[in-house]
Amino acid sequence: MERTNDSTLTGFILVGLSDHPELKTAFFVLVLWMFLMILLGNGVLISVILYDFHLHTPMYVFLCNLSILDICYTSSSVPLVLETFLRAKKKVSFSGCMVQMFLSFATGVTECVLLGMMALDRYVAICFPLRYSGIMTKDVYVPMAAVPWVIGLVDSVIQTSLAMQLSFCSNNVIHHLACEILAVLKLACADISINVISMAASNLIALVIPLLIISISYLCIVVTIIRIPSTEGKRKASSTCSAHLTVVIIFYGTLFFKYAKPKSKTTAEADNQDILQALISLFYGVVIPLLNPLIYSLRNKDVKSAIKNMLGRREFSDEI
Repeated sequence: MERTNDSTLTGFILVGLSDHPELKTAFFVLVLWMFLMILLGNGVLISVILYDFHLHTPMYVFLCNLSILDICYTSSSVPLVLETFLRAKKKVSFSGCMVQMFLSFATGVTECVLLGMMALDRYVAICFPLRYSGIMTKDVYVPMAAVPWVIGLVDSVIQTSLAMQLSFCSNNVIHHLACEILAVLKLACADISINVISMAASNLIALVIPLLIISISYLCIVVTIIRIPSTEGKRKASSTCSAHLTVVIIFYGTLFFKYAKPKSKTTAEADNQDILQALISLFYGVVIPLLNPLIYSLRNKDVKSAIKNMLGRREFSDEI
């Protein structure tokens, strides 16, 4: 499959873990189980938040959006990943690869920006508790929840459109589990300087700025918590943002290891790096969406209470 000035690329080949067939079955079963748990866990969390009017607050609106994002992200990439485990080399059409890349990139950017918005919400809740309900009105938190989606979609449209205009040479093999934008750009035989500049701007908007917002917000939160005189007050204030901080650390920590690791120089190191890349990609794409509902529900009394109430009412209706 070649693409030059006179020909068109018809598809890509996803290598995935084809060099390590002994791992494919185990990974397939593990990823499939985790994918089903992601759908179940995030689906239950969304249902509980929509069901219980006590949870119709800014924090849970953001959390509901986060769960929807996790479902959308995994649904856009995991089915393709599972298929790569079943075949030696998975062929995917050019348009199919672009669609999957668009969805994954859009939801990834949206989640980065949303985590920043959630940090702002926690900042107002901790630093201005008496004014929280007056500041975080519906006219404020609804646009805050919508803006990340808009940024993610617009950014993904730009990046995907630029990638689709590139020329690709005879090498159409993607050494990845799915159509990841950086892996696709490496295959281009044209000048990608515009793509690099665009990606740099995207990283600034989707990674750097949200991370700065999160850092500054939590710096102010820590200062406020230190000034609280009672130990119980400090514990309650810390518990309200501990779940979000845990998710942020896992999310950005995984991104750092995914893109900041050094390149291998030997064949043996390259093989190990392929496995490590697959593990990091799976952790980012599957484990984090699986952990998010667990982190927010297991450490949240309101969510656990809402789940019990919902199950209790269903049991009561069944008895009637």
